[in-house]
Amino acid sequence: MRITRFGDAALLVELGHTIDVLVNIQVLAAAEIVGQARVPGVRDVVPAYGSFAVHFDPLRTDVPVLREVVARAVTAAPPRIEQGRMGPIEIPVCYGGRFGPDLGAVAAWAGMDPHHVIDVHASREYRVFMLGFLPGFPYMATVDERIAMPRRETPRTRVAAGSVGIAGPQTGVYSFDSPGGWQIIGRTPLALFDSRNEPPALLTPGQRVRFRSVSSLEFDAMRRADGSR
Repeated sequence: MRITRFGDAALLVELGHTIDVLVNIQVLAAAEIVGQARVPGVRDVVPAYGSFAVHFDPLRTDVPVLREVVARAVTAAPPRIEQGRMGPIEIPVCYGGRFGPDLGAVAAWAGMDPHHVIDVHASREYRVFMLGFLPGFPYMATVDERIAMPRRETPRTRVAAGSVGIAGPQTGVYSFDSPGGWQIIGRTPLALFDSRNEPPALLTPGQRVRFRSVSSLEFDAMRRADGSR
């Protein structure tokens, strides 16, 4: 464990530097304990893959006390297998075509047929390690190494909300229209973030996700039924 100042109003707590399920479990558990400690002045606790940031009001927070709380939280949250935290959620995806402009590039990089890429991507269960970049944007892993194509050398200036992408061992879903450099292989009709909902993000760190391939007709029907996008 390494605790360092992250500017003048945050602490960065580092537990690892790889995509590792057990490390991420410990990160989420420790972050939850720190949040529940109600240390005066703490504004937010934000978990990532192998670290978490504790944001605080420097005029209200006793930093040495906060450091002690953080250290105890990490010690009290040893790596463990999560039991029934959250069941897997299914995300429908229309792969390729106008929704997946990089599917062909991923297939060429992998040396396989585009339909095989779809099967490989949709065949496994992914863990949501963290949310970031955009509100509700899930960083998920681990992508099968056969299709784990690196990010694009030149990012796009606009990627549509709902786009499903690959960036090396990670897969993710754009929650809003945004610039982005991930390899876009499909799109979901689901809204990943809606401020009218509680919680507003569809996915939560620690949750499990499976993708299901749907046709463009099914995609359009689901989008019409949703009525929000």
